[in-house]
Amino acid sequence: MATLLRKIGLIRLHDRDTDGAKHQGSRKAPKSSSQKNANKQCNSSSNESILLQSDHHHYHNNHQQQHSHKRSEQPPSSTKDSNKDKQQAGSKVPPAGSSSSIPGQPPNKQHCAQVRSRRLMKELQDIRKLTDHFISVELVDDNLFEWNVKLLQVDKDSALWQDMKETSTECILLNLNFPDNFPFSPPFMRVLSPRLENGYVLDGGAICMELLTPRGWSSAYTVEAVMRQFAASLVKGQGRICRKVGKTKKAFTRKEAEATFKSLVKTHEKYGWVTPPVSDG
Repeated sequence: MATLLRKIGLIRLHDRDTDGAKHQGSRKAPKSSSQKNANKQCNSSSNESILLQSDHHHYHNNHQQQHSHKRSEQPPSSTKDSNKDKQQAGSKVPPAGSSSSIPGQPPNKQHCAQVRSRRLMKELQDIRKLTDHFISVELVDDNLFEWNVKLLQVDKDSALWQDMKETSTECILLNLNFPDNFPFSPPFMRVLSPRLENGYVLDGGAICMELLTPRGWSSAYTVEAVMRQFAASLVKGQGRICRKVGKTKKAFTRKEAEATFKSLVKTHEKYGWVTPPVSDG
């Protein structure tokens, strides 16, 4: 009986141990080798994806930083254009007080007025020193820049001189207006009296002479030289004192002279000027 009981107890102990082992196996089953490899691959792939994401994020951040760095180094095109415009505008603006030193630029008004005044004062002094007294000068209303010039003599062998003697004409009176940029531009010269025909004297008393135009003028010409040339052109052009009834009392006007001179200059610029031979004086 005791032996039987011991056998039953041993059997129960064996069954209890077996049930415990089975219960523990159900709780934690051992992993197979394939499961371990799959887990390793899953872990490695997840790690690689994490690394790729981090690398992509790092590359994206670096690219943005480089792009922003380039933009900070290079100004926008509008800024470049504005800077270029400013530089070009600055290069075109001459420095203060240097306008008269730039080649091809006219002198400033103050300098030009000084040059004109000094030149005309010298001209007056030189004319008063002439020994033949073939011209005389009077200032119009004490204005240094407007003269009335009397041509007292022409060629004594000419028909014009004979007309002056017969009509008791003392002189041929002319008016000269000197522009602001004289002597770099010619004076405007016209005949006041008497009323002349031919001799390159046109309507209003305008005078057809190339040297009185901007194209033919030179700053080296003096009033004396211009008047001598005019006296010669009167004789060369067979100028005469007008004696026709109805025209002798009609005076020359400045407005008419300016219009005529402008027209003749335009015509000669189109067709040219005729230069007389040297033998003709």
